[in-house]
This record gives sequence, structure tokens and C-alpha cells, in this order.
Amino acid sequence: MSGVYKPIKISDHVYWVGAIDWYIRDFHGYTTKRGSTYNAYLILGDKITLVDAVKAPFKNELLSRITNLVDPREIDYVISNHSEMDHSGCLAELIREIQPEKVFASQMGAKTLREHFSIEEELIPLKDGERLSLGNLNLSFMETRMLHWPDSMFTYLHEDKFLFSQDAFGMHLASGERFDDEVPSAILDYEAATYYANILLPYSPLILKLLDKVAASGLDIRIIAPDHGPVWRKDLGKILDSYKRWAEQNPTNKAVVVFHTMWHSTELMARAIEEGLLAEGACVKVMSMDSFHRSDVAYEVLDAGALIAGSSTLNNNMLPAMADVLTYLKGLKPRNLLGAAFGSYGWSGEAPGQIQEILAGMQVQTVEEPIKSKYVPDGELLQRCSVLGATIAQKLQEELRP
Repeated sequence: MSGVYKPIKISDHVYWVGAIDWYIRDFHGYTTKRGSTYNAYLILGDKITLVDAVKAPFKNELLSRITNLVDPREIDYVISNHSEMDHSGCLAELIREIQPEKVFASQMGAKTLREHFSIEEELIPLKDGERLSLGNLNLSFMETRMLHWPDSMFTYLHEDKFLFSQDAFGMHLASGERFDDEVPSAILDYEAATYYANILLPYSPLILKLLDKVAASGLDIRIIAPDHGPVWRKDLGKILDSYKRWAEQNPTNKAVVVFHTMWHSTELMARAIEEGLLAEGACVKVMSMDSFHRSDVAYEVLDAGALIAGSSTLNNNMLPAMADVLTYLKGLKPRNLLGAAFGSYGWSGEAPGQIQEILAGMQVQTVEEPIKSKYVPDGELLQRCSVLGATIAQKLQEELRP
């Protein structure tokens, strides 16, 4: 195996040996505009240990980086923190090639890996709080179930004060830079928030508990190494504080107006709602589904206090792009939102009512019945839309008052 791909030293005993995916642009329906990385880490202890693997097509890149440090067959232990295919896709083949002494995973992880790959080698399940000696180094493990799979866990390397955090605190970002302080802060902030909004938002209540659990553990964490994106070594407090803020989902003075239109009548209504919101001091993001992707909407909703959605009616239904984004948002379970529905129609006009129903299913607090316009909205109807926007802005500010 040629060692053309180089490892990167992360701490005294840990090297990054992962892979860079410059070309991926979709991850479960989430647009990954800047690609991604599949991070794997090699611990050079008395027992050489590989933490996580990579997506199947990148196995040779992983092995190439390892080869620059040790013969891959010298790896004693493999630890799988998360069995999703972007981290375990090459694991079964890798195990057969390097033949480690032991393979470790969480209790659910061992079960999942057997079901995924029919791995015949013994998988050793680890309990929450269990410790493992590597001879000169020591690891401990923390279950993080449903963050974001049932098998997920953290691994902590005591001597290096190093937390392997699997999908938590990560982002989809292909980059030659491996550390947070090497990436422009604007990109770091945007990609971390986009990742949280599109992957972790449904698990926000569990994330708050996890943050408390980590704080109560007394672990001295100086490095956080996720399975995607850069390693956090400079400003750990920043990403931890962001996760707390995002998980709490406290309402803000921001309203997202998302719509899809056929002949611009619904667009006119959206712009009138925007004017009402702005007149009462709200921050506004207007998003036509002709121009934005569902994952862009999820990013904007992450720090919003209101979601206002509109669609024309087509064949007795909302337009397909609106059905798409609302189904996506419903699965992400944003909370503490005000909202409303609107839309234009020519014959039957079902779309606004359907949107209202979805908003209710998302536990969005709608402020009034849907506003509907038959064909092109006149001045009176646009004024109603403006009043709707103003009403929502006023309610947002009421909620924000101490």
C-alpha cells in the first residue's frame, strides 16, 4: 500500500488518518455545498488503536495514511463510535485485512454492526462509563444514544485530554485544514449551524442532557475530535455554547417566510407579509423554493422565532416544493415557533389549509386562520398580509420581553 496520503498529528498520541470527500453534495437530503470529511484517528499507544473508519470508497486513503505511521496489521484494537455507513462502510473489509485483536463498540453499536455487515469477528460491547487500558494510555466511554443513532458513543483519551465525539460537534466541510483555528470563523460558524440544523435538531432535548452529563463527568477536555469537519483545539467553549443555544431553541426576533408560487400571486403575499414584519422591527428572511434548498431553510429556522409558509394550489394540493420542505422541517422538530399559512389559488384553494395542518403538527403556534387569495391579490388582501406580518412581529417582541 503506497503511503501517498499523509497522516496529521493531532495530539501527543493521536493522528488524523481520515479521508476528504471534496465532491459530495447531498447527505440524506441535506446539501453539502463544501463537501465533507470522514475522520478516523489512530492512537499510538502500547496497544495501537484505530478510532472509527471511513466511507467504503475511501478505504485505501485511510490505509495509506496509516501506512505512513505503522503497518496497518500492527493495529491491535478498533473502536467504532458510530456505525453509520459513512464511518463503518469499509469496516468489515478493514477488519479482515488488518485482523485486530479486538473490535469495540457500544452495546447497541455491536448489535448494529453485526446486522449491517454480518461481521463474524467478535465485537466487544462497551458499557457507559467503562474503561479500557492501552498499556500506557487509558480510554473511557460514554453512551450518547440517539445522538444521532442508538449506537452512538464518545471515547475519551485521558492522557491527551482528547474527546472523540463521533457526529457531535462536527460539520460537513471538505478542507485541507484539520483544526478549527485554521478555518475562517464565518465558514466555521455557518457549517456548524447548518450541520446542527439538518442533522441534530430533532435530538435537542437529549443534547441538553448530554451537555450536562459531560459537565458532571469532570472530564478535562482540551481537544474535541468529531467524525466530520475540523478538530476543535482552540475555542471549545464556542462550539459547546452554540450547541446549548441551539438545543434550547429559545424564540428570537427573526421570522422566516418560505413560499412557492406559480404566477407570483403567492409571492406578492409573501412580500406584503415581509413588509409588515419589517415595519414592526422583526428580522426577516424571505425564501422562495425556486431559489433555496430545504437544508437552507432548516439553517434559517434554527435561530428563528417564526415560520410563515405559503403556496399556490396545484391539483388540490400545495406545490411539490412546499410539501418537500415542510415534510423535511417536520422531521427536524423545530420548537417554540409562531407561524401562519397563506397562498393564492384559482379554483379550489386547499394549499393554505394543508400548510396550516402541517404547522399544527409541528407544534407551531399559528396566530390566525390561513389567508387565501383567489387569483391575484388586491390591495385589501395585501394589506391583510401586511397586518399578519406586523401581528407576528409584535407577538415575537412580547415573548422576548423580560
